[in-house]
Amino acid sequence: MTLVVSRTPLRVSFFGGGTDYPAWYRREGGAVLSTAVDKYCYISCRYLPPFFPDAYRVVWAHIETVSSIAEILHPAVREGLRMLEFDGGRGIEVIYQGDLPARTGMGSSSAFAVGLINALSAMRGTKMDKPALYQKAIELEQDWLHDSVGSQDQVAAAVGGLNVIRFQTDGAIVVEPVALDRERRRALRGHLMMFFTGRTRLASNLAAKVVQNMDKRAAHLRRMHAMVDQAAAVLTGTGDLDDFGRMLDETWRLKRELSEGIANEAIDDIYDRGVAAGALGGKLLGAGSSGFMLFYAPPDRHEPIRQALSDLMYVPVGLDTRGSALLYNAADDGE
Repeated sequence: MTLVVSRTPLRVSFFGGGTDYPAWYRREGGAVLSTAVDKYCYISCRYLPPFFPDAYRVVWAHIETVSSIAEILHPAVREGLRMLEFDGGRGIEVIYQGDLPARTGMGSSSAFAVGLINALSAMRGTKMDKPALYQKAIELEQDWLHDSVGSQDQVAAAVGGLNVIRFQTDGAIVVEPVALDRERRRALRGHLMMFFTGRTRLASNLAAKVVQNMDKRAAHLRRMHAMVDQAAAVLTGTGDLDDFGRMLDETWRLKRELSEGIANEAIDDIYDRGVAAGALGGKLLGAGSSGFMLFYAPPDRHEPIRQALSDLMYVPVGLDTRGSALLYNAADDGE
């Protein structure tokens, strides 16, 4: 039996989101500052023994047992098997588990794509390096699934760590790790708070509206791009780390103007309550309208903020440095 289990981190995008859409960076270039976090997508894959009556079993929000790739309902699994040229000669089982709900702004769809490709490739004895892994995930989401998604989430999920990710007009992607000493990293982590708004949405629908508005919001996107290097300089410098939080407030105000669907009355209320309780800044993660709200706040304001947002679920979050990894590969045990 060949069994492979992959673990792939979700991400928090701080600055530059929106400039990672190919429709934008192919013209003007783009950049994001983001970090992988210690919340994960787990995918196990194996070849089914030949006496199983159905050739494919996929476990996610549904349990699918079907006889052909074409019948698989999960789009990423179906198209991922096709893209990687699994010909149907052997039955396959794919099981998904996640630490956080899907469609909540943490890059879960891209983490799924990265983890799936990592696991399926390992089943064939192929070890992908990080660039090959995120390029294949981008191909799956953008070219095979035709989703309106950017290119940052796949990179963050594959590589892990805190990075500036640059998107060149020729399509090249450059990953620049942001090196922080232990105290600065601990200080950053100690200022971050994350709350679940209790809502989910399909990110590609909102992203499509952002792409449609790019020409009208070009000045906003250019400013959001410029803030990436400014924010990275705050992190790596020795000055006031709180400037990072104040910049988050600015980038959120820019982001919410990219499309009418990004913010709504409920989201604005959550943000306003957090700031009134002491947060210096923050932003709604992902494409918008729902999901997780991130705040930057002095540690002595965390308890007042939790009280002000007691109707929401507080989710502690740490940083991941490993990226997508294989937790178990039966081939390594000689199986």
